[in-house]
Amino acid sequence: MTSARRFTCDDLFHFNGVNLDYFTETYNLPFYLQYLASWPEYCLTAEGPGKEVMGYILGKSEGEGEKWHGHVTAVTVAPEYRRQRLAQKLMNDLEDITEKVHKAYFVDLFVRVSNASAIQMYNKFGYSIYRTVLGYYSGDEDAYDMRKAMSRDKEGKSVIPLTRPIYPHELEHD
Repeated sequence: MTSARRFTCDDLFHFNGVNLDYFTETYNLPFYLQYLASWPEYCLTAEGPGKEVMGYILGKSEGEGEKWHGHVTAVTVAPEYRRQRLAQKLMNDLEDITEKVHKAYFVDLFVRVSNASAIQMYNKFGYSIYRTVLGYYSGDEDAYDMRKAMSRDKEGKSVIPLTRPIYPHELEHD
């Protein structure tokens, strides 16, 4: 049986198998610790029998006014546990936190334009492409900024696509 629980510092020593995917960004230790300290409610682990880490999600809240939103920094599931709706469960949990705890307008995430399977998955989850960020990944690959409006954005303003691409330095929040 799989359960979702808060990501802990101890998980940093047990999630390497989950991060062995080309599309999964692996960060340095202080980065993960900053998220755990600043946004613990947005750091969740999918755990299987024997306390095996099957996947995780890291996120945060940021912005002001109508740009107040939840952000998915990373969501990944180990290859052997994919196609079991773990990513959907983790995303739903993050969206619930965004909506009920932070009362934000939308959730956003960045995805490599070459990651067709992830883009398709996010579309199934209700996300749409808001804009393209040129050279977002190490200056070499573009990203899509994908968004999903929360109930607070009654008119869906936060997901109306922009007509021109932007560069990373133009992003409102890093």
